[in-house]
Amino acid sequence: MSRPAIGICAATERVSWAVWDGYDVVLAPRAYATAVQRGGGIALVLPPDPAAAEDPDLVLDRLDGLILAGGSDVDPGSYGAERHPRTGNTWPERDRFELALARRALERDLPLLGICRGMQMLNVALGGSLVQHLPDSLGSEVHCAVPGTFGEHQVRLAAGSLAAAAARSEAVAVRSHHHQGIDRLGEGLEVSGWSVEDELQEAIELPGKSFALGIVWHPEEDPDSELIGALVEAAR
Repeated sequence: MSRPAIGICAATERVSWAVWDGYDVVLAPRAYATAVQRGGGIALVLPPDPAAAEDPDLVLDRLDGLILAGGSDVDPGSYGAERHPRTGNTWPERDRFELALARRALERDLPLLGICRGMQMLNVALGGSLVQHLPDSLGSEVHCAVPGTFGEHQVRLAAGSLAAAAARSEAVAVRSHHHQGIDRLGEGLEVSGWSVEDELQEAIELPGKSFALGIVWHPEEDPDSELIGALVEAAR
């Protein structure tokens, strides 16, 4: 059985590492690669690449599927907004790279899964915008309550949706941590998942594509989740 190649877009971060302080790295949490491998795919970590931002086929020709992974806030300049005081550190070069890959992947109908920040990138790639700090509109910090930890809550998924098919359920317990969300929905996208607690939009998808899904939670952190395996199967 073939093992499809799944690209995982890497975060760019400044870290302290061994004897190095303030060192710029590209990285992806190991859980993403583990989930791809568990689903039968080969995981390839993709650092931002200026050449591929201009010609995304340089990367996509080598892939069977694409994951837009989590990470830092999306630069509000990517969707024409002013920076909110609570918007964190951003990496515009990562945004340009991922937007180019996402748009071209959709044109090619390459299976695509956006996770957390990746769901937001999928929305921006199709002309949508973001709420930069959800507590302003929700009145609580339930989705980002404790820094450095994942909160757990329930999500309902629309019957007959790609999200429900990929999760193999219309009701899922999820782990997430985010303070940004969907504002204006991108062209052609449909909302297919909502937080049970506050009706926050938790999943979006693009009908008519083989697999184009964005979810705000982190299925890679749940070894029982079949969502990333569903992407691998679509890529196969």
